Amino acid sequence: MGTAIRTRIVKIGNSQGIRIPKLLLEQSGIGEEVEIEIQDCQLIVRAASQSRKGWEEAFATMAKQQDNVLLDDAVTTEWEHVEWEL
Repeated sequence: MGTAIRTRIVKIGNSQGIRIPKLLLEQSGIGEEVEIEIQDCQLIVRAASQSRKGWEEAFATMAKQQDNVLLDDAVTTEWEHVEWEL
């Protein structure tokens, strides 16, 4: 582990938060979104996982298995028939 940095909890609206120094964010690889959890009375903050990671492969597998059809019929409106061009 690296050197600990002491900071204060600050009020943010009805919540509270901490300011994370830019250097720590750069070193950690944290971008704009994070995941926060509690483990053994410690608050863990890490870069958020990519929410669509692996989707391309999953869709390709579904297409191979012919499991890539809509479950419901498509419901269209008159506007869609008039405004959209194929």
